[in-house]
Amino acid sequence: MVVIQAELVFLSQEDKQIVLDLMRRWSSCMRFAYKRLLEGYDRNTLKRNLQEMFDLNSRYVDDAIMKARSILESASELGRSPKKVIFGGKKLFKKLQKRHINGKAYEKLKIRWQEKRKGNLYSRGDKSKKGNLNTRMEINENGTFLRINVGERKYVYARIQAGWKKNKNKEEILQGISKSNIPYSVELKLKNGSIYAYFTIEEEYPEIMIKKDKGVIGIDTNAYPDNISWAETDEKGNLISYGSIPMPELASGNKNKREYFRWQYAHEIVKIAKEKGKAIVIEELEIKDKGKRGDFSGRKSRRIRHNFSYKSLLKKIKVLAKREGIEVIEVNPAYTSIIGMLKYAPQYMITKDVAAAYVIARKGLGLQEKIPDNYIKFLNKLTTKELEELEDHVEKTVKNKHLKKKHLKEIRKAIKMIQSLESEPGRVLEPLDGTSFSAHDFWQVLKVAVVTPLSPERVLRDVSALKGVLHSGQVGRPVRA
Repeated sequence: MVVIQAELVFLSQEDKQIVLDLMRRWSSCMRFAYKRLLEGYDRNTLKRNLQEMFDLNSRYVDDAIMKARSILESASELGRSPKKVIFGGKKLFKKLQKRHINGKAYEKLKIRWQEKRKGNLYSRGDKSKKGNLNTRMEINENGTFLRINVGERKYVYARIQAGWKKNKNKEEILQGISKSNIPYSVELKLKNGSIYAYFTIEEEYPEIMIKKDKGVIGIDTNAYPDNISWAETDEKGNLISYGSIPMPELASGNKNKREYFRWQYAHEIVKIAKEKGKAIVIEELEIKDKGKRGDFSGRKSRRIRHNFSYKSLLKKIKVLAKREGIEVIEVNPAYTSIIGMLKYAPQYMITKDVAAAYVIARKGLGLQEKIPDNYIKFLNKLTTKELEELEDHVEKTVKNKHLKKKHLKEIRKAIKMIQSLESEPGRVLEPLDGTSFSAHDFWQVLKVAVVTPLSPERVLRDVSALKGVLHSGQVGRPVRA
């Protein structure tokens, strides 16, 4: 979607008050519809009652019901109680409840909350009506105006003021949209006494021509904003080429500067995919770990949200790829770094980040990752003393929150199971019976089991140490008889 913001300048104060009254009625209609949807009312019943109750035409009422339904569904998807939704903003409402705020500060906060609660209007675009029937853009010799339907055959006109010189192309874009008759949605919002319009246009993408049947390019975005790694494969998942793009600009600078460079780096990735004729595989980065308090304040979600805006960069890659007709595949990024470090970094002598990108690419092709047989041989050679030390290390790892404490017994059982496995070509570990372990959890156990004897500090700086284990099942040169 493309969203363009502009301020509305009314021809008279009276016209502005008429529109403010319309926004107040529409906001009330949307809140009322939300409450009735919670009670189980259907759309048709609501639509008949709300038109007369709030003196709104059927299109405005339909849009209010749709907006209420989207808020309801959003709350459910986030795992929040739909009954506890506060229109106007929960944070502002809680601030208003604090007794130490009074005087001008309190009044200012109250006005801000009332604006967010009552100063809204949404009007969907309609292809059959060549744009938008209730809020339509019109162009004349004096500029671009928004015609707002405020009643039966009654309209108010407001000048669309796109901004200063740096935003002068906004009005040209809006004029182009108006002339092309494509559908556009308009949302009005009241902020600091001014009314702003947000024009939303759904972008039409070309047919997908570059697909994964010729191979893919996997993308790994790291936790810190220093580089993005990529790995190219053929259709069978074999590594062809790889690289990294440094991104120092994302570590500092203002918000607009970082946003500009995200677009630049997204263009670089899409350019590589287009030149090589490969689909793009990226990580799914929905923050599912809500933390102990259930408000996404956990360490993992904070790292994702604050240290580096993964989503922002990957969304730009998706948009640009779709514009070029390139298929974008999203995969679960769980354990890609561990699998890359243990299996492919020592095998191809590549960095752990590139190896993670390679695992992401293989996931996009639907390939499974098998534990190398020589790792199992290596574990089978561990002495009883080494096993005891390994169990102690696993327990310390759990205490340091690298693994879930409730899985400690299952982890110990998994280590014994890995040791007892026979060296079968193509072996893929399955979840243990009677446990909540997934197949991927074995990779975490394997990391602890393999890395600990090689690096007591728990951080393996040189992955080449794993090469001997991968090829011979032991550290160092093989002993000849």
